Amino acid sequence: MDATVLALIILAVVLLVAVVAMGAMLAKRRRSEQLQKQFGPEYERQVMETGDRKAAESDLQARRQRREKLDIRDLDNEERSRFQHEWNTVQRGFVDDPERALDGADALVVSVMKARGYPVGDVDRRAEDLSVDHADVVRHYRDARAVRDASARNGASDNGAGVDTEQQRHALTSYRSLVEALLGTRSADHAGPSIDSNADRTDAGTPVHTPKTDAHRQTQEPTR
Repeated sequence: MDATVLALIILAVVLLVAVVAMGAMLAKRRRSEQLQKQFGPEYERQVMETGDRKAAESDLQARRQRREKLDIRDLDNEERSRFQHEWNTVQRGFVDDPERALDGADALVVSVMKARGYPVGDVDRRAEDLSVDHADVVRHYRDARAVRDASARNGASDNGAGVDTEQQRHALTSYRSLVEALLGTRSADHAGPSIDSNADRTDAGTPVHTPKTDAHRQTQEPTR
């Protein structure tokens, strides 16, 4: 074979390999960008948890593929109204019994997920499935569950021994964000729990009040 022809063949093979490698690299980068855009903070959380970006992306991709196999449906108006009523009942109960309100909020999330077609048997799996469609609130959901579990173990306390009512209040607003997302009633300005005065509101018009201590009640009584 002529040396020139052989050189051209080798050059063509090298160029082909380079093009294939470049295409694979671009495809990998594009997949990474898509996963980062879809999962947001959940992407970085998974990278930190696994310590391996490739493994984290494989896990997130598996979540997305698993989600595609689920028959997730929207709620009808009657269901949405019923669940909204249940949420309003939960939030009103916070004043008298924060721990019970958090239990009710968690149970309501499970009920709404089940109604929409999500598997609800495993807590970790529940969060993973939610992260595909609601990545911006799933972190708050995990935080809320942690407060709810700590409240159940230790009881509420204002002296640092357990979970105080401020933490429970933030947990309730976290549950609110997820409930609104699942119901399809979440507005743009409710991108997540807030730490300002707006965090006291669990729906468009009803505030979450922190339970009052006896001392606080006394300061509110008029002098005679």
